Amino acid sequence: MTGQRQDKAREGVIDENLKRVYHEAMEEGIPDRFKDLLEQLKRQDADQEAKR
Repeated sequence: MTGQRQDKAREGVIDENLKRVYHEAMEEGIPDRFKDLLEQLKRQDADQEAKR
C-alpha cells in the first residue's frame, strides 16, 4: 500500500470508531442527576422571571 492509501484506511478506521462511540453515548441517555439539575435550573429561571 502506498502512504496515501494507508492514511485513507487509517482515517476510515478512526471515523468508524468515532461514529460508534458517538452512537453508544447517545443511546445511554441522560443520567437522573443531570435531569434533576436541569429541572432545578429551570425552576430558578422561572422564579427570576416571575420577580421581574
